[in-house]
Amino acid sequence: MIPTVPKKKLLTLSSISFGVIFLCYIFYQQIHSAEEFRKEALEASIPNVSVVSPEPPNPLETITLPGTVRAWYEAVIYAQVPGYVKMWYKDYGAEVNEGDVLARIKVPALDAEYAQAEADLDSQKAKYKLAAVTADRYLALRSSHAVSEQSISVAVADKNSEEAKMKSAEKNVDKYKARINFKTIVAPFKGVVIQRNINVGDYVTQEGNIDDSKTPSNLFTVADIHKMRLFVSVPGTFAYLLKPGLTAELTVQQFPNRKFVANFLTISKGFDLNMRTVIAEFTIDNKDRSLWPGSYAQVTLTAPVKKDLLTIPSSSLVFDENGTQVATVTQDNKVHFKPITVNKIIDSVIEVRDGVSTSDRIVNNPSASLLEGDQVKVVEPRTGYSDMNISKKEGSKLEPVASK
Repeated sequence: MIPTVPKKKLLTLSSISFGVIFLCYIFYQQIHSAEEFRKEALEASIPNVSVVSPEPPNPLETITLPGTVRAWYEAVIYAQVPGYVKMWYKDYGAEVNEGDVLARIKVPALDAEYAQAEADLDSQKAKYKLAAVTADRYLALRSSHAVSEQSISVAVADKNSEEAKMKSAEKNVDKYKARINFKTIVAPFKGVVIQRNINVGDYVTQEGNIDDSKTPSNLFTVADIHKMRLFVSVPGTFAYLLKPGLTAELTVQQFPNRKFVANFLTISKGFDLNMRTVIAEFTIDNKDRSLWPGSYAQVTLTAPVKKDLLTIPSSSLVFDENGTQVATVTQDNKVHFKPITVNKIIDSVIEVRDGVSTSDRIVNNPSASLLEGDQVKVVEPRTGYSDMNISKKEGSKLEPVASK
């Protein structure tokens, strides 16, 4: 006969068994949680980094600079004789041909001096004529010995002297005639009047027009605009781009949606000591005369270049007592610092002459706490972020989404 266990004792044994099982489960959970926590702590101790690879630079070098558009020829016209403006005939924007009259100047004193010079010439011609007749008569009497040789020599010398004085008077008349011609201001070449600084009655001198402000100014400016010149101050680092065959694109403020093409003409071959720039000159066809002298231009220069260089983002640079370096990630995901030689900084991109290769994995935006040999985890930035411009536009840090 099977002995029976009291119901109370059975409940006690069941409770004890359940308690033991529960304690074992709790113990197991604690051990498992501790292991998970240890793994998470270990994983969290390894910093996450994003990497970039060096890339060859753009085969086209492009730079945008300010420029000035000037006329092909530009003549600033001043008066050559002092006087009062009698009349002007060409206004701003007038089309003129070579020799067209721009203005006339009234110079009464000069007219009087010219008349006096002509009168002096007439007087000197008469004196010369008398001396020539006297000398000829004395020479005719030489054979009869009616006059002495001394008298003949004196008569011939007087003739030569009066002839020289007459020629001098003729030159004096020519001088005043030339000055009289300056009373008429004419266009030096075919072009456009871009300045008129006189009015009827203004007093003008060789220094220009003297108005109420007493500040001399030129009378007219005439520009030949069938072709234009473009002047650009180019930094020395880009001077190697300037060579025959180079073209430039430019825009001006009055035509913001239109692009003009300029062809390289020459270079100054000397640097400005203050700005360290070189003046480059380009030519622009202006058949429709849409470009105006003095226009401010935005000039874009683009030229093919060959460079044995690599580019990296500027955010990957490390500066310390060892100089300029980059933090690279080895095959076993450890940090290794490499010194580099920087060729040029272009905005957010650095041109590197040596120190890295295209196979290197360079830490982008490395933390200051990274040390040589540190273990790291390579992660990718979120979609929409650029490795070359770490959070520059978004203003936030990259966040890892997956490990490699």
